Amino acid sequence: MEPTLAITAGEPAGIGPEICAMVAVRHAQRHDHVRLVLLGDRDLLAARAARIGLAPRYADYDPASFAPRGGVVEVWHHPLVVPVTPGHPDPTNASAVLSTLRDGVDACATGACNALVTAPIQKSALIDAGIPFVGHTEYLAERTHTPRVVMMLVGGPADAALRVALVTTHLPLAQVPAAITHDAVRDTLAIVVHDLVRHFGIAQPRVAVCGLNPHAGESGHLGREEIEVIAPAIAHAAQHLDAVVTGPVPADTIFVPEHARQYDAIIAMYHDQGLPVLKAASFGRGVNVTLGLPFVRTSVDHGTALDLAADPARAAGADPGSLVAAIELAVDLVARSAGRGTPPA
Repeated sequence: MEPTLAITAGEPAGIGPEICAMVAVRHAQRHDHVRLVLLGDRDLLAARAARIGLAPRYADYDPASFAPRGGVVEVWHHPLVVPVTPGHPDPTNASAVLSTLRDGVDACATGACNALVTAPIQKSALIDAGIPFVGHTEYLAERTHTPRVVMMLVGGPADAALRVALVTTHLPLAQVPAAITHDAVRDTLAIVVHDLVRHFGIAQPRVAVCGLNPHAGESGHLGREEIEVIAPAIAHAAQHLDAVVTGPVPADTIFVPEHARQYDAIIAMYHDQGLPVLKAASFGRGVNVTLGLPFVRTSVDHGTALDLAADPARAAGADPGSLVAAIELAVDLVARSAGRGTPPA
């Protein structure tokens, strides 16, 4: 049976509705064996598609029916509270935006959908509405009652994909050292190794772990986190995981291509230690994967692009490549992970 993907349209004032329309047109042309269910406001999605000269085949979502034929993309209607001006998020619509994510998560958690793919959300609009939203990754963990999830971005050509996972995600830099604990590094390693096996089909993953400090601490002269926290967590992994784990390694050299290609994944300590390198290499084609969840979740590697959305001509020229890659990777991961078990506790 073809998999069912729940796709959230993201911030209604952003570029999400346009790139969803582009993906829907592509889906109709390719006749892919996948059911796409788009969560958003049906009238907004149709209007924003027409605005850039597209007429995707949208139909109302019926969870009790089979997928419609002919490359139709179904819309799970989540009405907005107020009209939208492209490029200008309105906190009044925050609850409607969050409802698409909530229902998409719940549909995957119950098995109604096989994977969740998310377009970008404008976090400031949710926060201005009084919703304490840190990010998709944190919301997914809370909604699914998962103790720890791991953000991993995947980029680069298929035969040499760079996978970068993070121990900490959306934290102020000043708070990062305190968050680098033995448990955090150990659990991140366990989840990354488990899901590289479960989702990516890698029998014995090779993983490199970055240090926190310059030169991985320079034997303690530039910081002791590597000696007191990171190295012991790596030693624990060597005893308990069927993987080859290397580190702590200096973050300024591990991403050199000839070094990076020796590993199936690289674990960075914080957001801007690992992600700038990956985005520089594959921005617009990268995919954000949340590891540790009871289902597959992928996302684009870019933000809401309010400046593009505000201009119809620029919106029409937006690149849907990351959303296409996120959908394709989600389909591949669902197929690979079938029957491989559940995430570690």
